[in-house]
Amino acid sequence: MILAGRPLLRASCSPPTVSQRRPFLSLGVSWTSVTKLGLHTKPRMPPCDFLPERSQSLSYNRVLEIHKQHLSPVATAYFQKPLLLHQGHMEWLFDSEGNRYLDFYSGVVTVSVGHCHPKVNAVAQKQLGLLWHTSALFFHPPIHEYAEKLSTLLPEPLKVIFLTNSGSEANDLAMLMARAHTNSTDIISFRGAYHGCSPYTLGLTNVASYKTKLPTGLSCKATMCPDVFRGPWGGSHCRDSPVQTVRKCSCAPDSCQAKDQYVEQFKDTLNTTVAKSIAGFFAEPIQGVNGVVQYPKGFLKEAFELVRERGGVCIADEVQTGFGRMGSHFWGFQTHDVLPDIVTMAKGIGNGFPMAAVVTTPEIAKSLAKHLFHFNTFGGGPLACAIGSAVLGVIKENCLQENSQEVGTYMLLKLAKLRDEFEIVGDVRGKGLMIGIEMVKDKTSRQPLPLEEINQIHEDCKDMGLLIGRGGIFYQTFRIAPPMCITKPEVDFAVEVLHSALIQHMERRAK
Repeated sequence: MILAGRPLLRASCSPPTVSQRRPFLSLGVSWTSVTKLGLHTKPRMPPCDFLPERSQSLSYNRVLEIHKQHLSPVATAYFQKPLLLHQGHMEWLFDSEGNRYLDFYSGVVTVSVGHCHPKVNAVAQKQLGLLWHTSALFFHPPIHEYAEKLSTLLPEPLKVIFLTNSGSEANDLAMLMARAHTNSTDIISFRGAYHGCSPYTLGLTNVASYKTKLPTGLSCKATMCPDVFRGPWGGSHCRDSPVQTVRKCSCAPDSCQAKDQYVEQFKDTLNTTVAKSIAGFFAEPIQGVNGVVQYPKGFLKEAFELVRERGGVCIADEVQTGFGRMGSHFWGFQTHDVLPDIVTMAKGIGNGFPMAAVVTTPEIAKSLAKHLFHFNTFGGGPLACAIGSAVLGVIKENCLQENSQEVGTYMLLKLAKLRDEFEIVGDVRGKGLMIGIEMVKDKTSRQPLPLEEINQIHEDCKDMGLLIGRGGIFYQTFRIAPPMCITKPEVDFAVEVLHSALIQHMERRAK
């Protein structure tokens, strides 16, 4: 079976037709590969069977002018000269000048099945002609169809679904649920955690750049992140990844002493910084914004038990890890052999369409209903639910979870060779198609590579046609989370680009 030139893993997968793969073919429109930009090292970009439309929108200078005058003054754009993107197709993005880029960041881990996926596009267009919007005051089939499909993907008793619009909003609601159900207030999250940027969830988010002097979510307490690369304990047997840290430790393959040390730190938080009864504990199965940080095997299972002993509920934030991206499992929490009381999800749920959800037990849902009349104008709208159902269908039909496992493992092993070759590549980690490459001054000190050096490597990758993300407390980690439809030849190209960028960096250092 072939999907747009890519082999699939199961005979049951149904590939799209050629017309579905190339719905916007514009004959006579040319595009330019960014590998022609004159760098001395030029990895060959894989072919793409899609031609973008010619951009006829605002000029680049006019965009910069409007942005400066009317949009947020917070500097968030990547690169010295921000990209002005025009069109997307599957794993590819095209800028306003027709340059093509391989997208290995997916709009911050959001595009799950591919940019403008033809099946998702078709479903969205059909729903646009039927019904854009109603509210929860009126029933409509798409929400009920979607709720039934999503519920089958979660274990008992996680069967009650609240649909919202964003991950921050989902986590807001989950915080409220936890407090309503337990009649307690304190909630614990990890240092380095990112659970949203709304005033409420900022209390859970523990990354300095998101912190503020202004009052935000109260009664949120931070605990040590069990980071086996940068933390005080951990090493070569500790995490659930095809690639382990080169840092040595005294752990055995079946007995992680680092996990036990971090559990003691978690107990210390419970004994010193929260009330005797707590509302809950939030955890990303793998930390995203903090640079794809993985915990020791078995840690979350013990932490969940300790939280429940204090009367709290356990919340898995699957905003970045869910919907098959982990490869081995559909949900990140399943990789830790735990069962949360509440699961939040967003980003990949709608392949870039604003959509999110909170899934919980009937018992917790009833506790919330006793405290307030919960209503959401846009959450669970017809268009969002139709798109959400289409995304679930594509993940299954095109075996994208399996592709995440096979291609992600392939990429991790190739990236590990870069770590072995370059002293400044301190760690390669992750699972499926959620990968971090932590850059350091040297492997002994593990001190982060200076920001200006990170920025230049990032720019070099972009100039060769590869878009990757950034993360970590010091923005020292490259984040890789491509659409789940990518292929091994595209991974080969991405690794070649990273290798070339690192070579160029070492040449600059030597001058």
